Amino acid sequence: MSKAQELKVAIIGLGAIGRTLAINLTKGFRAVMLASRDYTAAQNLANKLGDFAQPRELSAAVDEADIIVLAIWFDAIGEFLQQYATQLDGKIIIDPSNPIAPDPKGGFVKIIGETESAGQINASLLPKGATLAKAFGTLGAASLAQTSGQTPEQAVLFYATDDHSIQSAIEELIIDAGFEPLHVGGLDQSIRLEVFGDLHEFGTLSKTVLLDEVKEKLLNPDLAT
Repeated sequence: MSKAQELKVAIIGLGAIGRTLAINLTKGFRAVMLASRDYTAAQNLANKLGDFAQPRELSAAVDEADIIVLAIWFDAIGEFLQQYATQLDGKIIIDPSNPIAPDPKGGFVKIIGETESAGQINASLLPKGATLAKAFGTLGAASLAQTSGQTPEQAVLFYATDDHSIQSAIEELIIDAGFEPLHVGGLDQSIRLEVFGDLHEFGTLSKTVLLDEVKEKLLNPDLAT
C-alpha cells in the first residue's frame, strides 16, 4: 500500500454520485467511511458493501478522514465548509459538484455566472489549512458506474488542483475507483470539468474517453470545438 492509499477517505453524501463512488472504491479494495444526514442510509449502504465500507456520523467522518469527497449539492457546500471549518484544517477536499438545476424542458441550467466555476467558488470558501481538488464530477452516475474498471483500457477521469502536493493522493483515489487519472491544471480549469464544459460527459466531450484518445484540443481550451 502506498502512502497515498493509507489516507483515510470519507464520502459525504450518498446520492447517485456518492453511492456510485462508494461502490467503485470498495470494489477497488479502498476503504471508505460513509456519511450523510441520514445515518441509517449510511449504515444500510455500508452493510451492502462489506468490510471496506464503514458508516459514520457526519462530524466523526470529518474528524477521521484525510480526504473528504463532498458528494452533495453545489449550493450546500458553502454551508458545510463553514459548519465544519475548524475540523477541516489539514484536510483534502474533493469537489465533484456541478452548479446546475433542472429546467422546465427536462434539461439543466447553470445556476452561477456563465464564466464562473463551482471549483473556484468552493475554493474561495475553503477554511484555512484545507486544500481542494475538482474530481469525480466529469461523468454522470451511470457512466461512473458502467465504465469503472473497464478493460483492456480504463476510461479517463480528469481532475484539477492548484496544490501539487496532493496530486498523488487524488490520482491513487481515481485509480482505486477504476479509472485513469489525468491532471488538466489548476482550479482555473474547473469550468472545463463541469456540466457544459469541454471535458465533461454532458458538454463538448459528450462521452467517456481513453487516455490515447485525449488529443491536444481536449487539454487546450483554445483548441476545443
